[in-house]
Amino acid sequence: MAHVTGTALLAAFVVGCSADTGTGGSAADGKPGETSVAAAAPGKYRTLPEPCGAVATSTLKDLLPGAAELSEEQQQKVYEGTAAVTYNTDRRVGCNWKSEDPSSSHTLSIDFERVVSYDPAVSDDDRAREVYTKKETSAGLTSPSGSPDSADGGKDGSTDGSKGDGKSDSAKDSTKGTKSDPPADSDPASHALTTPASTSASEGGSTGATADEHTDGNTGDTTGDTADDDTGSSAENLQPRVLDDLGDSAFLDDLLTRAGSTAQHRTVSVVFRTSNVIVTVEYTEQPAVSTVVPDSKELQEKAQAVARNLVDKFSE
Repeated sequence: MAHVTGTALLAAFVVGCSADTGTGGSAADGKPGETSVAAAAPGKYRTLPEPCGAVATSTLKDLLPGAAELSEEQQQKVYEGTAAVTYNTDRRVGCNWKSEDPSSSHTLSIDFERVVSYDPAVSDDDRAREVYTKKETSAGLTSPSGSPDSADGGKDGSTDGSKGDGKSDSAKDSTKGTKSDPPADSDPASHALTTPASTSASEGGSTGATADEHTDGNTGDTTGDTADDDTGSSAENLQPRVLDDLGDSAFLDDLLTRAGSTAQHRTVSVVFRTSNVIVTVEYTEQPAVSTVVPDSKELQEKAQAVARNLVDKFSE
């Protein structure tokens, strides 16, 4: 009987040791910190295009009309552009072009910035998205989706009913409207946009007012209201705004700046992100006559055309 008991105890001891060994092995395999974290994916772009060759000569001829009056040698120099000075051409490059004629001067500049994340847990694309969002916010705009503020309810309180009043359309309009805080060095009216129709009306002075009164008198208020609505709609479409069909994210800014009492210039900026690269296009016109206001519509269309061509270039 004692012999049986001893054998049973020995078997129990062996089983216990085996169990302890198994437990110890699994604990060693499951130690926290042993599992390596995969690095975030690198950005799509490892290099940047040569900026001064990124815009076609035919496009430059349209954007820089003053160059047409120059000699062939001078034209070639204008169209070659001037490379921006940068310290790392793998990370940032740019180019500028300028032409002048008796009536105005035009300047085009482009900037390519390749964003690299040094945090292995953050991808280059995510870091580029952060950099782009800061630029958009600095312009007084916010994307309808994808921004940090949107996730938290936004600054306009679109999630909080007490702040947004539940009017999503109004919030969207305010997002795409003019900036709330114009720069201190710009004229308060610098954000007023101009089209050929509005410029001619302002130059007409009292004649324009008489024409409006005449229209209201003959056709009634309905025609007058329709004209006002069309003008308002046109101006609204030209406001600084988020662009939905350019790269991964994009926005447009439009600023009329006065330099003293005799000169003023309008600069249209189009900024877009494609993967881990952020591109900025700036197109500026400065008339020689201080009373002439550059046309927003024309400048915006040409700046956006340059930006779309650059998107295609990055897709090649």
